[in-house]
Amino acid sequence: MTTPSLPIYLDYAATTPVDARVAEVMQRYLTVDQLFANPASRSHMLGWQAEQVIEQARRQVADAIGADPREIVWTSGATEADNLALIGFMRANRERGLHLVTSTIEHKAVVDTAHALEKEGFEVTWLTPGQDGCIQPDQLRAAMRDDTALVSLMAVNNELGSINDIAALAAVAHEFGAAFHTDAAQAVGRIPLDVVAQQIDLMSLSAHKTYGPKGVGALYVKRHPDIRVEALIHGGGHERGMRSGTLPTHQIAGMGEAFALMQQQYDEDNAHITRLQQRFLRGLEGVEGVFSNTPLASAENRTEKRAVPNILNVAFEGVDGESLLMALRDVAVSTGSACNSASVDPSYVLLGIGTPRALALSSLRFSFGRFTTEAEIDHALMLIHHTVSGLRSPPRQAAD
Repeated sequence: MTTPSLPIYLDYAATTPVDARVAEVMQRYLTVDQLFANPASRSHMLGWQAEQVIEQARRQVADAIGADPREIVWTSGATEADNLALIGFMRANRERGLHLVTSTIEHKAVVDTAHALEKEGFEVTWLTPGQDGCIQPDQLRAAMRDDTALVSLMAVNNELGSINDIAALAAVAHEFGAAFHTDAAQAVGRIPLDVVAQQIDLMSLSAHKTYGPKGVGALYVKRHPDIRVEALIHGGGHERGMRSGTLPTHQIAGMGEAFALMQQQYDEDNAHITRLQQRFLRGLEGVEGVFSNTPLASAENRTEKRAVPNILNVAFEGVDGESLLMALRDVAVSTGSACNSASVDPSYVLLGIGTPRALALSSLRFSFGRFTTEAEIDHALMLIHHTVSGLRSPPRQAAD
């Protein structure tokens, strides 16, 4: 088998490469001889045509999650979408209550936003997940109150890959008259999403986790009188008054195409990535002291889907994760979320599910994608075996 080019990229949960088909679409809306006009310029044909591109992409994203195109609000990414969902909803619905429920292992875009709301006088209940990284419906039910306005729980955890039952959790929120938001940045293309069937009121989406460009995302906002969101960015009243700013036609067209392609090859992508994950797990069997932080299917039920196949968080006992990361210079992986990579502390997500500190410090997140090859998996495994063995070996004593 041909040796793959280095470095090998196994950090798809941080970001994905833009699919060439997506890049081709984006290139149509940039230069003077293309459709570069401002989609808000309604005084000439070029502006109208650009607006049509925006609306086509809006429909492509809506179709991917079973929504109405009018329910898609463009943002600069999932981080902004999370901020708009939490702050925008809580501020707009003060009369419903000042209580928000979320979990301790949400993405920092939700965790930090919830902390900001606490400073504004809102009250937050922080749920602690089980070892599988999931919040159970009964656990949420026990936290609900008469003044709970919003529940925010992610669909797929970005460090563990664990899958929450968002339909069941949304049903609990609605029992108490609260709205339900989910960060689905890591879920698109990995699990089925249907905002109607799953009773979702607000959903954050990202393009660059799904082979689209960075710098663009969306917030699904259910068209219902009870779902009101106050704008955080003002200046022009774009996006039905929820998010002002000139829309980046090329990025939005890219996100639309990425989501359309995801729908077309959902089964193909997941079958490919599942094969890669199983190959990677088999390859790790020869390394002692390896523990999966990602909840894997049990031996009794191999078809059980407890986590998405593209994320695998692994602890290497007795090895410092940062040292392993530096030694694996030919393999691009991470110690956790890319948004938290500047910290040398253990992952708050791993600590949040009860992982011992020593193992949390010994953990790396591997994530696979559409363009990962078996040859890359095999070569990465060879490097992991060699590097882990070297780091665990006692240093040689100097000769007398």
